[in-house]
Amino acid sequence: MAFPSLHHLAAAVALAALSATGAQAQGVVNALCSTDAPWCEAAAKEFTRKTGIKVNQAHKGTGEIAAQLRAEANNPKTDIWWGGTGDPFLQAAEQGLLAEYRPAYLHDLHSWSVRQYAMSGHQVGGFYSSAIGFGYNTETLKKKNLPEPQCWSDVIKPAYKGEVEISHPASSGTAYTVIAGLVQLMGEDKAFDYLKALHKNTTTYTRSGQAQAPNLAKGEVGVGITFMFNFEKWKADKYPVKTQAPCEGTSYEVGGIALVKGARNMENAKKYYDWLMSPEGQAVGAQVGSYQVPANKTFKMDPRIPTLDNVKLIKYDFEKYGKAAERRRLIDRWTKEVEPLPR
Repeated sequence: MAFPSLHHLAAAVALAALSATGAQAQGVVNALCSTDAPWCEAAAKEFTRKTGIKVNQAHKGTGEIAAQLRAEANNPKTDIWWGGTGDPFLQAAEQGLLAEYRPAYLHDLHSWSVRQYAMSGHQVGGFYSSAIGFGYNTETLKKKNLPEPQCWSDVIKPAYKGEVEISHPASSGTAYTVIAGLVQLMGEDKAFDYLKALHKNTTTYTRSGQAQAPNLAKGEVGVGITFMFNFEKWKADKYPVKTQAPCEGTSYEVGGIALVKGARNMENAKKYYDWLMSPEGQAVGAQVGSYQVPANKTFKMDPRIPTLDNVKLIKYDFEKYGKAAERRRLIDRWTKEVEPLPR
């Protein structure tokens, strides 16, 4: 049996490496997605069908992804991050983890999306919007003779003890948006007094802000606090679920989208980014039951998406509360003052 010469072997190895590099550059994008899992999956599948570019994508909470990007900063394994509440994106931009990108179609986007670009030096775009509120299971509340909550002041009443579910601020951008919103609405000390009272009624702190809706719909909990769009799919599927924006006012999110600094597959990442922001990409959410308000205003929005017109939105300071130090400070205070309290 003849063995190849070292020269031929080296040439074959070099050719294989070149082929692998070419395939990687032409055909792959590594993505992290923080919005609803069905949207993440459907978008990746449709983009691959349209372009032939393979999407290697994981679904995680925004807090987890921000930590991952920090850990990978010197050797980025991710090309693009999309979906999920925007504050952790702004913090990642501040920490130099994201790449600048100014899309040619900025004029097609809502003003709240464009503001995210301006605020972050064009490192973070606004992908969608939604407001924080309550979801509640009408049958569970009726069975337990509990009124339907209308205001922040309702869900801290003793009658709701063990009936409220919210996510954990260390892992969930949603929970941080709740805390930051209450601080802006009430003032910091009063907000923390409120969070201590809410803690007494909380049955579970979930890792993600997307857990409340299914748990609520199945009757495992009476009231969930998260972004209200999460409940719309269950309402549409005829579960006994209703939503309510707090009467005092509430915070809202501008979901993020960003390219990762040092991305290995930057051109493919830009293609995925542009498709996700196009009318076609933005429409995928509602098709799979995610009813956030899309950033692109050039197409007809799905009628099932709830309008924010009647919601009393606070003037949320994205610049201040999008800073890493402010997020860390508020979460540290919550971890020290609220989490250890008995329930």
